[in-house]
Amino acid sequence: MEFAYDDRTVELRQRLEAFLTECVYPAEPVHHEQVLAAGDPWARPPVMAELKAQARERGLWNLFLPDARYGAGLTNLQYAPLAELTGRSPHLAPEALNCAAPDTGNMELLAEFGSEAQRKQWLMPLLAGEIRSAFCMTEPEVASSDATNIGTRITRDGDHYVINGRKWWSSGAMDPRCEIFIVMGKTDPDADRLRQQSMILVPRDTPGVTVRRGMRVFGYSDAPHGGHAEIDFTDVRVPAENLVGEEGTGFAIAQARLGPGRIHHCMRLIGMAERALELLCRRVLDRVAFGRPLAEQGVVREWIAESRVRIEQARLLVLKTAWLMDTVGNKGAHTEIQAIKIATPLMAEWVIDKAIQAHGGAGVSQDTPLAELWAAARTLRLADGPDEVHRASLARRELRRWS
Repeated sequence: MEFAYDDRTVELRQRLEAFLTECVYPAEPVHHEQVLAAGDPWARPPVMAELKAQARERGLWNLFLPDARYGAGLTNLQYAPLAELTGRSPHLAPEALNCAAPDTGNMELLAEFGSEAQRKQWLMPLLAGEIRSAFCMTEPEVASSDATNIGTRITRDGDHYVINGRKWWSSGAMDPRCEIFIVMGKTDPDADRLRQQSMILVPRDTPGVTVRRGMRVFGYSDAPHGGHAEIDFTDVRVPAENLVGEEGTGFAIAQARLGPGRIHHCMRLIGMAERALELLCRRVLDRVAFGRPLAEQGVVREWIAESRVRIEQARLLVLKTAWLMDTVGNKGAHTEIQAIKIATPLMAEWVIDKAIQAHGGAGVSQDTPLAELWAAARTLRLADGPDEVHRASLARRELRRWS
């Protein structure tokens, strides 16, 4: 395994670091002020459009897609250090580069499984950043950690499908530019448990689609990630050609979509932890308590040292996983994908917590990004599968080696 950055990665990192310093970090307070002024927590402030235009001018666009027909053509190993940098400002940088969830996963899904007509109608505008999308999988009435529990029905009726059900935590749905929902539901409840589900495309303005409310994450609107919503689908009728792939392939498509999404989250989490550690160090060097700088307190130095160790461990595991995905495919990297999904959010949560503690009251205020960073890291212990599900699956795979 060779993790040294190649020339293209080095050059893109330099450009991205400059973009963050010159454009993104200064835009953070502007973004916050514009959202407050709009009076709508899910409003998209003008500064985001400005950042997107600047990112495109600098050639920092669609870096996440390995398919060169649609994106930058980077490998997972090349993209990892770039995604890490965007994690330093997770509420602005990923979207500015058109590399934000859920659009990234939805674009990957359409690129791999969508028909030519579906790619033309929905993938191309997403790639251009003209629209946004939502992914509707989780449901309030079932334990959605087991995706086979999904109760939403997708019923064939002549040349159409009719969708009935309720979704929540539908990522991206609160963005006013969201125009397409990718909905997972059951087309055949009597089939094998992994062949009951299908994916279908539902335009947002289809009759019968009702966005009931936006979901808040630890009190935050989570608007920078497109916002999460609770949505009713009542006798929603769409053409049969809106089905993604074939009937019964929804579960497999979902797993294919979530694999890259999980590693992208982990890449960004490392950047979040790095920024938290930087803020921690700056704070303790600047503050004096009980007659000496906080940086001279033994417990604080333990936090700093342990943070560095944990970040480096997580980064190496993420890089190994990216390398495996590039060399043996997502299926061959399944163990490592689950391992990073368990380890990286826990690492980031721990590091950010120590940075919050070092900042005292400022750490939980709106005056630093730390509270939002912590909320994001804690949420990712649930998103794309909770820790417990990944641990159980990882343990089963380990036990099979010895049984």
